[in-house]
Amino acid sequence: MLSDLEFLYSPVREKVRDLREYLDSPRLKSELASVEEKIADPSVWADAAKSQPLMRERKRLETALSHDAEIERRTSDIDAYFDLMREGETSIEPEVQREIEALAKLTEELESRSMLSEETDPLNAIVTVHPGAGGTESQDWAEMLMRMYLRWAERQGFKTEINELQDGDEAGIKSATFTITGEYAFGMLTGETGVHRLVRISPFDSAKRRHTSFASVFVSPEIDDTIVIDIKTEDLRIDTYRSGGKGGQHVNTTDSAVRITHLPTGLVTGCQNERSQHKNKERAMKMMRSKLYEYELDKKKAATRKIEDSKLEINFGSQIRSYVLQPYRIAKDLRTRVEVGDVDAVLDGALEPFIRGFLKMRREGGIPAPITDDDEV
Repeated sequence: MLSDLEFLYSPVREKVRDLREYLDSPRLKSELASVEEKIADPSVWADAAKSQPLMRERKRLETALSHDAEIERRTSDIDAYFDLMREGETSIEPEVQREIEALAKLTEELESRSMLSEETDPLNAIVTVHPGAGGTESQDWAEMLMRMYLRWAERQGFKTEINELQDGDEAGIKSATFTITGEYAFGMLTGETGVHRLVRISPFDSAKRRHTSFASVFVSPEIDDTIVIDIKTEDLRIDTYRSGGKGGQHVNTTDSAVRITHLPTGLVTGCQNERSQHKNKERAMKMMRSKLYEYELDKKKAATRKIEDSKLEINFGSQIRSYVLQPYRIAKDLRTRVEVGDVDAVLDGALEPFIRGFLKMRREGGIPAPITDDDEV
C-alpha cells in the first residue's frame, strides 16, 4: 500500500514543486514589503485612486504567501506520514490518501488562480445571456445557462444579483443580466464569452425529435469607482419601462425599470431589480461603465477588433462549447478541446475543467478560433 500511495503522491509533489517555484515566496515577500512602504505614506490615503489599488495588491500578495505556506504545511505533513508508514505504521493509510487527494485539489485550484494575471481578472463579473433563433427551445436553453452560472457562483461561495430579466413567451428567458460578486469572478469567467450550443431531445416537441439550440453569453468586469470612464450625456439614451416577470427569486415587479443605450457603440445595459428608478439608473450606469471599459481595453489590445466581435452570430459554426444530451452525453469546449462526460454536473455549475483549460491556453499564447465539430450531431 505504501508504494501505491507513493505512486499517487508523485505527480502531486511534482505539481507542488512547479507551483511553489512560480509563486516564488522570496519575491512575494519583497513585493509585499514595497507595497507596505507605499501604504505607510499618509498622502496615499488622500487619493482613493492610489490607495485602493495598493490595498488590492497587498491582499493579493498576502493571499499568495498564505497559499504557499499552506502548501508547505500540507507537504510536510504528508512526508511525515510516509516516514511513519516506513516504520511500520499502517493504520494511517486512509488518512494519508485523503491528505494527498486534498493537496491535489488545492494545487489545481491554485494553479488556476496563478494564471489570473490580467488587470481586470480580480474584479466581479457582469454576465449577460441571450437566446438565439428558435423561440421556446433557445429561450429555455438560455435559462439553463443562466442557472449553470448561478450554480457555479454558489459553489464558489460568490454572491449573485439579477439585474435584468425578461421571461420567455412560453418558457425560459429572452435575456438576463446578473452580477457575480467574488474575488477573481471575472478572470475565471472571461472564457465563457461566446455562443453555447445544446443538442437534446426537445421537451417541447411532441414527436420527441432531436433539436439544436444556441444562446450567447457575454461576460464583462464590474469596474470600480477608481477607474474613470468619460461618458457624455448626449451619447446616452435612457428608457424607462415597467418590469414584469415571475417575481420571487427572479425580479421585483416595479414601474421603474431603466435601460441605457450608449449610442456611439450600441452597448446596452438595464436594471429592474430595485424599486427605485434612481437606484436602477445608478446600477445600469455602473454596468455601462464596465462595458465601456472592456470595450476600450479590447480596442487597445487589437485595434482591428471591437468588443462586439466576441458576440458571434448565434448559430452553427460560431459556438465555443457544445453540450450534447442526445444521442450521447458530453460537454466539449471547441477551443481548448476539453471534454467532460458528466454533462449534468457541468450544467449544475461544475465548470472548473473548462475554466482551467481556457486559462492554460491563454497563458500559452492565446485562444484560437473555435473549431467546427459537426460530428457531434
